Amino acid sequence: MKKSVPTIRDVAAAAGVSTATVSKFVNGAQRFSPPVEDTIKRVIAELGYRSNPLAQSMITGRTKTVGLSVLDISNPHFTSIVKGANRVAQAHGYTVLLVDTEENPDRERHLLEALSRRVDGMLVFSRLQEAELGWLVEMDRPLVFFGRMPGLEMPTVAGDDQRAAYMLTRHLVTQGHRRFAYLGFSRSRRDEERRDGVRECLAAHGQQLTVYDTDSPSSLEGERICSSIMLGAEHPDALICYNDLMALGFMKAAQTLGFRLPGDMSVAGFDNIQFGNYSSPALTTVDLQSERMGATAMEKLLAIIDGKPTERCTRIEPQLILRASTSCRT
Repeated sequence: MKKSVPTIRDVAAAAGVSTATVSKFVNGAQRFSPPVEDTIKRVIAELGYRSNPLAQSMITGRTKTVGLSVLDISNPHFTSIVKGANRVAQAHGYTVLLVDTEENPDRERHLLEALSRRVDGMLVFSRLQEAELGWLVEMDRPLVFFGRMPGLEMPTVAGDDQRAAYMLTRHLVTQGHRRFAYLGFSRSRRDEERRDGVRECLAAHGQQLTVYDTDSPSSLEGERICSSIMLGAEHPDALICYNDLMALGFMKAAQTLGFRLPGDMSVAGFDNIQFGNYSSPALTTVDLQSERMGATAMEKLLAIIDGKPTERCTRIEPQLILRASTSCRT
């Protein structure tokens, strides 16, 4: 005969308290004397009682689920962010509901609005400009946004992209590079910050920057645009790419065309994805601490959900990672 599943009434009867007392204890709604709490804990363990998540959400008004919106889960940068966020969520008893907007701003609002109805709070990446994001602030959900949002009263976690780009460019300048190019993705808010960091450093050293744009921040785009950069009248001797994926695609195509890296050109990127350490040559990059960014954002969101104070904007410090894809000019 199948053993019946213990209920909250069974726990209350065995502990000699009311079902309301057990419910408040299980859901953390009220504290009781140590003897009462010890008795309830013991009975729960003996009976093997498991609370019903749906019933809990009806009592507390919480789903114990948080939403995370990313732009492209196939990009290892976002994968690391998800890993960090999920680790913190699990440690606090939350489940992460993931949405990949697939770089599609037309679907983004619909997906985020649908997600907001199913979670206690959200972590959001977006390609939309600040003027297009006012509706996010008006949502009746705790929210943390990835990236700088100076024009909106919204909690954020961001890397210091402009400083990261300045650091990388300064390193290349000190190596003796003189012809700089930036391979960017202008649809991204972070692209402008990175490009500005490169320009700021070059201006301080009296140098110019050539800018190329792409249709997507992917290895395929880096590979596609390579010939137009390398087979011109005079190619750059240093190329800074918007991210590591573009840099890796570019390097593959450049080597196929017969160029030596970094002998003919130094190449660098951003994000410090794992693949960059195993390319040939290994890729110089800036580590924007993707996993830490995800964990920090989730900690901030859970604090907001619990009504705890938190700083409005948290900055994650970048770290320059030097590898063989950049070298001194002779």
